[in-house]
Amino acid sequence: MPAFNEENTISQIISKVLSQSCVNQLIIIDDGSTDSTAGKIEQFTSDNRVKFIQQERNAGKGAAIKSVQIFVESPFVIIQDADLEYDPSEYIKFIEPLKDGKADVILGSRFQTGEIRRVSFFWHYLGNKFLTLLSNAFTNLNLTDMECCYIAMKSQLFKDLNLVERGFGNQPEMIAKLASRKCVFYEVSVSYFGRSYEEGKKINYRDGFNALYCIIKYNIFCKK
Repeated sequence: MPAFNEENTISQIISKVLSQSCVNQLIIIDDGSTDSTAGKIEQFTSDNRVKFIQQERNAGKGAAIKSVQIFVESPFVIIQDADLEYDPSEYIKFIEPLKDGKADVILGSRFQTGEIRRVSFFWHYLGNKFLTLLSNAFTNLNLTDMECCYIAMKSQLFKDLNLVERGFGNQPEMIAKLASRKCVFYEVSVSYFGRSYEEGKKINYRDGFNALYCIIKYNIFCKK
């Protein structure tokens, strides 16, 4: 769980994650927060399932995810954002194809869904559709929501990934590198409670252009 300046949601999301029966390890990375995020995380460190890593300065979501690879002990990894956009109560359903041995990688879908979904930005939706289409063209997958930040995979796969991107480009990088390994992908419909920028949403149009760059980079030049 990477976290950067999420003082309004961090306590609630940690409580939700730890209340799930399938969770036996939670690694939280405070990515140089300047608010009270770190202090609120520390309140949960008495739970022996929690490992807290504190970065001195903000390095980006991708860097935070890379920093935990050596600490993973569970058989499966779920990347959970520190906001409340995705609901941990769906973990059991989400990882079912992994537990059944059918999948190597699970990606959430906010669009191929009968679940609750907050209606959000049209231009984000259109940009996501374009990036998903382009990614699919390179990977020969038929994902409906490549940029969905809800992703799970076998832990050994996660630990073996040579991750480079420090920011939000980490998502298309992971998809490209996992697809190049011929992993079996499944999609699972997930609920989505998207935030507005006033509520703390951080991704912006520059991240969209970076995602475009990363799709091309990691599907053509840097597959490993």
